[in-house]
Amino acid sequence: MSDCLFCKIIAGDIPSAKVYEDEAVLAFRDIAPQAPTHILVIPKAHISGCNGVTAENSQVVAHIFEVIPQIAQAEGLENGYRVVSNCGPNAGQTVPHLHFHILGGRELTLEMA
Repeated sequence: MSDCLFCKIIAGDIPSAKVYEDEAVLAFRDIAPQAPTHILVIPKAHISGCNGVTAENSQVVAHIFEVIPQIAQAEGLENGYRVVSNCGPNAGQTVPHLHFHILGGRELTLEMA
């Protein structure tokens, strides 16, 4: 999508601090980190969000969850990390492109806003 922020990052039109990339996935540091380690993992194919996952594109989600532990290990998150996906505006999704947040580097609370 031409107006999608994450699609522009994938295309290289907007710079990012990449930590991982392969043919299907891009991972980069969040520009407004909520933890010492805050990485976004996105599919290169535009999927609007969790509700946009289908039988035809779900293999990329499985691949993302294969990549997440590799990223966490490379980032030294041996004491644990959190994976979050906000689904829709009421949940805090600000970019309509499926993405998963890897949060770690400190003890995370269980508070829900």
